[in-house]
Amino acid sequence: MKVKTNLFKLAGLTLLTIAIVWGLVAQMSHAHCDTLDGPVVIASIAALDKGDVTPVLKWISKKDEDEIRKAFEKTIAVRKLSPQAKELADMYFFETLVRVHRASEGESYTGLKPVGTAVESAISAADKALETGSVDNLIKEMTNTISAGIQQRFNHAIEARKHAEGSVENGRQYVKAYVEFVHYVEGLHKAASGQAHTGETPQGAELGATNTH
Repeated sequence: MKVKTNLFKLAGLTLLTIAIVWGLVAQMSHAHCDTLDGPVVIASIAALDKGDVTPVLKWISKKDEDEIRKAFEKTIAVRKLSPQAKELADMYFFETLVRVHRASEGESYTGLKPVGTAVESAISAADKALETGSVDNLIKEMTNTISAGIQQRFNHAIEARKHAEGSVENGRQYVKAYVEFVHYVEGLHKAASGQAHTGETPQGAELGATNTH
């Protein structure tokens, strides 16, 4: 019976992980779209080399197409003048496209980050999944991470609960652990159901967070 229960728990956790993973893969550009070796700039380079703006239009909303088309035309014209002009014009287009892309997703823009900028391991794994055409390793990695996160916060909360009535301070420690546990699970649920930005850390993801329930 215990084995069956554990299998059900594992199956449920795996399904939760799959939901989060697909959300992560679908929206992972949030995490590194502002790097010079990110997918938006790579698409820009291909478009400029071909002289065709079409490859970058998928990164923006329809209402922003006119702005990007005009920026593209200016860039194509200027980059023909000299190698220095090409470098400046290309950077202008990269900056414009990334800024507009991030704005369309409700994200702030603080400038382009250099090649090799570190990204979260989950994002790298999501990229790898798309490159290889298999999400199995990503699901395994995420399942282990989620399982450990839930278990850690549960253990902390259940231990604090044992001493909650011993003193006011003990009670506060329990409430803090309870809030962190519940908000972590809530954050996972929102991520799995598409209610939260998948690039965000679930609420209460770190012990010591100040969320209130």
